Amino acid sequence: MQRRDFLQATCGALAYAGIFMPSGISANVNKPLIGFKQVPPSTQDKVIVPDGYEVRKLISWADPLFSKATPFDENKIIDKNAVENAKLTFGDNTDGMAWFDIDENRAILAVNNEYINPEIMFNHQGKNMSLDDVYYEQNSMGVSIFEIAKNQDGFFSVVLDSPYNRKITAGTPIDIQGPARGHKLLKTRADKSGVRVLGTINNCASGKTPWGTYLTCEENFDDFFGSSDENYAFNPSQKRYGLSIKGENYEWKLDERFDIAKNENEPNRFGWVVEIDPYNPNSTPIKRTALGRFKHENAEVVIAKDGKIVVYMGDDEANEFIYKFVSKAKYNPNKPNRDILNEGTLYAAKFIDTKDFEGVGEWVALEYGKNGLDETNGFYNQGDVLIHARLAASVVGATPMDRPEWIAADPNGKYIYATLTNNTKRTQTNASNPRNKNIYGHIIRWQPKGDHTSTSFRWDIFLLAGNPLKYPNDLRKGTSNINVENMFNSPDGLKFDKFGRLWIQTDGKYSNKDDYEGMGNNQMLCADPITAQVRRFLTGPIACEITGIAFNSDYTTMFVGIQHPGENLANSHYPNGKSSTPCSAIVQIRKKDGGVIGS
Repeated sequence: MQRRDFLQATCGALAYAGIFMPSGISANVNKPLIGFKQVPPSTQDKVIVPDGYEVRKLISWADPLFSKATPFDENKIIDKNAVENAKLTFGDNTDGMAWFDIDENRAILAVNNEYINPEIMFNHQGKNMSLDDVYYEQNSMGVSIFEIAKNQDGFFSVVLDSPYNRKITAGTPIDIQGPARGHKLLKTRADKSGVRVLGTINNCASGKTPWGTYLTCEENFDDFFGSSDENYAFNPSQKRYGLSIKGENYEWKLDERFDIAKNENEPNRFGWVVEIDPYNPNSTPIKRTALGRFKHENAEVVIAKDGKIVVYMGDDEANEFIYKFVSKAKYNPNKPNRDILNEGTLYAAKFIDTKDFEGVGEWVALEYGKNGLDETNGFYNQGDVLIHARLAASVVGATPMDRPEWIAADPNGKYIYATLTNNTKRTQTNASNPRNKNIYGHIIRWQPKGDHTSTSFRWDIFLLAGNPLKYPNDLRKGTSNINVENMFNSPDGLKFDKFGRLWIQTDGKYSNKDDYEGMGNNQMLCADPITAQVRRFLTGPIACEITGIAFNSDYTTMFVGIQHPGENLANSHYPNGKSSTPCSAIVQIRKKDGGVIGS
């Protein structure tokens, strides 16, 4: 659809931008892919699902993973016992997750715990932080791994004291592997070799490898660093990665490790993809530096035709880039493949316009000595390129995008979709980012030319989110598959099920007024990639983000993350009811007839 034709299209029509149609997905054109009745927008303090479905909490922040753990204390007394107890309980602000089978009735969930809300966590609301408070926060973040087992009613429960249960926090030893291992910019007073870091933080979305490991992705790590020296002079790379004197006022600089003035290289040890073996609780997680350092959202893994592993990744900040990694080695299902992510080529995407809402593109290699990545631009080895991946991508001319977040491959791995959540900083448009001050966000997709290892692709815009109620006559109304019944803003989480349904989760404005009138709380929707139909499946509680999604093996149970209900002291008591502290949680959803979710 050309821009000049866009305004002439009716909101109810399904004539949307589409230069290619997915084929081979398990969809029958004679049978609708989406079988549930859409739920309306909501401002209620609960999770609402369609008729014929039921929802139940699986776990929430501070629930025990071990029988010796103390359950959540509404008194919020933070002392050394509380700090240690946090290592034994489910972390805060659940995000990306993945399902790992054990047997027919048991599985492991690996779940990110992205960050914390001091205004909810502490009686002082984060205004009088102590070192114990900081350690409590550090032990409430990272990754929670735990076993779940199916009950007789088909729902699942957490298995306390399972040998698989563990917490990976800001203090867990983690190996550094890949080209940047031992780099001078990764060395600190505590780790003079630059090969082992303590912790993983700001774990946003995730990925799952064909060899059965979990990829957790470090995003806004800069929020937790600060400087005791108010005159500290930040270099260009530190500025590009968002480091500042105060950070986000979490006061982690009380822990000297997070004080840039005292440990200037410590921030370089975050912003990576971390690989974890959920089946081996004694294994050491590994930061895979070959995948680059930036504010990672998720890591979508596909196997190319020649057997190489390709990982698609987004850098979640306004005017940053989309990346992919192509392994040097080929995947062998008969081998462990444990080090396949250590060697390969990192690329950044350049989107080239051919007409409104569509075009072609190329992947530009981020390799030392090529495309200007040499001494003249401040790069002296491949480690420099990877540690400063944002700067490298700018040098090679990658296309700045509207906050690249989750990336998802269709079930056959032929087409890739990416959410571009929003970008109020955009002042110059192009076909792939067609709106200035893009408050609603959009979803872009591309098809590799031949194979995922190819450096060429074709792309189009699958969906522009918008508000046709407020703006029926310009681009802010969204593409014509968005209407007053299904509208939303800020698409974020994105995942295909094996049947070809595309699940979309939102992290946007929930004021339900002005530009966001009629949208209600954040939500989850389902899209049919063939017809472009979009239908609302779920609405969340007050002030939450909907993020993270996993399915059991037969797709009869869906797990969804409810992050930060009640943030900024909004009036939420989800999920434990009146007078309780709001807690992030994972819910499980089933059809009452036991059928496949979404059908």
